[in-house]
Amino acid sequence: MNNDSPAKAILVVLGTAFVCSLLVTIAAVKLKPIQRAYQDLERNRFIVGISGLANPGQKLEDSDVVDLFRELDPMLVDIDTGKVDGSMNPLTFDQRGAVGDPDLGVAIPSELDGASLSRRSRYATVFVVGDRSNPQRIILPMHGQGMWSTVYGYLALEDDLNTIADVTFYEQGETAGIGDKILDSGWQARWKGRKLYGADGVLAFRIGDGVIDDASPAARHEVDAIAGATVTTNAVTALVQYWFGPHGFGPYLENMRAGEAGS
Repeated sequence: MNNDSPAKAILVVLGTAFVCSLLVTIAAVKLKPIQRAYQDLERNRFIVGISGLANPGQKLEDSDVVDLFRELDPMLVDIDTGKVDGSMNPLTFDQRGAVGDPDLGVAIPSELDGASLSRRSRYATVFVVGDRSNPQRIILPMHGQGMWSTVYGYLALEDDLNTIADVTFYEQGETAGIGDKILDSGWQARWKGRKLYGADGVLAFRIGDGVIDDASPAARHEVDAIAGATVTTNAVTALVQYWFGPHGFGPYLENMRAGEAGS
């Protein structure tokens, strides 16, 4: 074929495009396990950070995260029944992927969907610090629609299953410098010691309307608002109230208190 022919030029372009696409595909397949491992490590870093196993302010190396994460006891919870489910591996269960699965996901009734999720997984992986029957802390996942993104986090409860031990948000796409202040460690520290439920058992936690005076009655259940981030902080209130309400982890926590969650 003539080197100057248009047909040969087209063949060369197509061949080059095919080889490049093949190399990209191979690289993506080879790198996917590495990327997943890195993502899991970073997620585990956030979980360990609110577990109480690390010293406050301790800088955790990757090896520290791996070692401390192994001390946690993961359990797969059937959110609908509030019971521990042993049919699947809690460490490999894909809660996000399960949402769209007709067997693993459920629709959220509109009157309960304050977090604007539409659907959720039937199962969730929770982490226990200490003995399952008498945990020091329980770490539970939560997520909900923010202003611009889905906000993902974990909330750790003390052994009374009501007092917030710590909180972390590890994935979000909220407004830079405003809504993303939910990542601020100082603001998250304000959650510690707040109660999810009132003396009557009703879910009472919320982000307040301003700075909360620690000496006020409101401080029992409320955390400071973030200036200019009303939509995001309202969304945080909504996602906490959903996940710790009757269609979220409410039944599981009730079963835990009664010693009926299973193991």
